[in-house]
Amino acid sequence: MSERVLILGGTGEARALAAALVDRDVPVISSLAGRVRNPRLPVGQVRIGGFGGVEGLASWLDDEQISAVVDATHPFAARITAHAVAAARRAGVPLLRLARPAWEPGRDDRWTRVPDVAAAARTVAERGGRVFLTTGRQDVDAFADVADAWFLIRVVDPPVGPLPPRHRILSSRGPYDLAGERKILAENEISLLVTKNSGGELTRAKLVAAAEAGIEVVMVDRPAEPEGSARVDSVDGALAWLQARAGAA
Repeated sequence: MSERVLILGGTGEARALAAALVDRDVPVISSLAGRVRNPRLPVGQVRIGGFGGVEGLASWLDDEQISAVVDATHPFAARITAHAVAAARRAGVPLLRLARPAWEPGRDDRWTRVPDVAAAARTVAERGGRVFLTTGRQDVDAFADVADAWFLIRVVDPPVGPLPPRHRILSSRGPYDLAGERKILAENEISLLVTKNSGGELTRAKLVAAAEAGIEVVMVDRPAEPEGSARVDSVDGALAWLQARAGAA
């Protein structure tokens, strides 16, 4: 490969792709948004922080002579993904979207699917009970007015906005195993799990544990993504796309 690649990262797939490209001696820069205090850093060159919107990213791509962009951000990083599509188009740089497959409910799952976090908060307000909230720290404030529920809020970094009246913060970082998730649900007498459809294996164990215990899951669907870029759902697929581009150059 002769590409100079920008990876918009922050996910396990982004780190794995960066490592694979470094192993192949492909010049790669991984960009992290900087929202997590101590992120897991990929190998290779890393930049942290925003680009200044679409115009800033487009200019940066041109200045750095980037020949391909791989958007491997979180499936819910909708704003970054939209900016990447617009900036890559403006700069004339090919863009690939690398997004892990979404979770699908199995026979034993009890899912209530909702379109966004606000709808999840309304559903929790209707259900009440003891809630295991795993949507991330930036969404906790959506549940701040839910008074008829107790929340176990699992986050990597502490939430910065308003919190529900009754809650406990559980600071931890995945991956999580099934035995640990079973223990959390049982010891906290959880009756409702709230999560985003992030996909992947890193946090899937909570869904298995909930299904085993017959616990309802409020599942926030992924936001719609803009058209206009190639898509793959694996690191191998991203490597094949980059290899094909390099071979055609």
